[in-house]
Amino acid sequence: MLVTNKEVLSVASAGGYAVGAFNINNMEILQAIIETAKEEKSPIIVSASPSAVKYAGLDYLVAMVKAAAKTNPDIPMTLHLDHGKDIETAQMCINGGFTSVMIDGSHLDFEGNIAMTKHVVEIARSKGVSVEAELGKLVSQEATAQGAEDPYTDPDNAKEFVDRTGVDSLAVAIGTSHGAYKFKGDVKLDFDRLKDIRRKVNVPLVLHGASGVPSWIVEKATKYGAELSGAKGIPDKHIKCAISLGIAKINIDTDLRLAFTGSVREVLVTSPKVYDPRKILGPAKENMKRVVQEKMRLFGSSGKAV
Repeated sequence: MLVTNKEVLSVASAGGYAVGAFNINNMEILQAIIETAKEEKSPIIVSASPSAVKYAGLDYLVAMVKAAAKTNPDIPMTLHLDHGKDIETAQMCINGGFTSVMIDGSHLDFEGNIAMTKHVVEIARSKGVSVEAELGKLVSQEATAQGAEDPYTDPDNAKEFVDRTGVDSLAVAIGTSHGAYKFKGDVKLDFDRLKDIRRKVNVPLVLHGASGVPSWIVEKATKYGAELSGAKGIPDKHIKCAISLGIAKINIDTDLRLAFTGSVREVLVTSPKVYDPRKILGPAKENMKRVVQEKMRLFGSSGKAV
């Protein structure tokens, strides 16, 4: 059943759990997400970045997700644009069949971010599409320490931003960052800031850059040739704490990429005579299903698609 992020996240926020937003680039990743959602009876957010839309094609992505929704009517799922950087991209996805879009104006100043977000909200409302925005910047803690400007989300600004834009959910910056190399030292997220934001903001909160980079994934990938020295993600205990403080949507991309890469490398190294794409990508799908299952259980969304 294809719904909006607003519908899924309002239930999650009230229920004290989070819904995973898993990024797709091809059919196998989508299959891994959907099959696991069905097995876990979990709501699901299927995310596609602008680069994924360019790679796979807007019509192909929409058609695949709509087919998945049609054949799994008991699973609430959304099709969400991840990190849309401009109005044109957001509008293309709104008109193309996405049920939710993120407009990421975090690279703009405060007023510029508000103006662009408000414009996208107005466009989306007419189509029944929900909108996520971002306030603050996702950068490494090392970069934060070196910079003079605080990149994290200001709680008072967050309240004003939501009030003025009418956005349905807000991605906040509390110390996470994208990719597999998030931290050199100890992991430190600003949970006090998150508490303050939750007190002042009345829409579901979103955590980007939240991949855990589990050791079993890294070990498999490096065993078969990947160079991932220093890869480090967000520990499960931090994710649980963030959810308890109001995070209702958690983005996962890097962990899926690592799981995919590790499996493909293993097949190519251990089975050099294999040239059937299904025998190369099939194990990768199973590896990604393990990632999705672990995340759904960690986030508390398993069993919530009832």
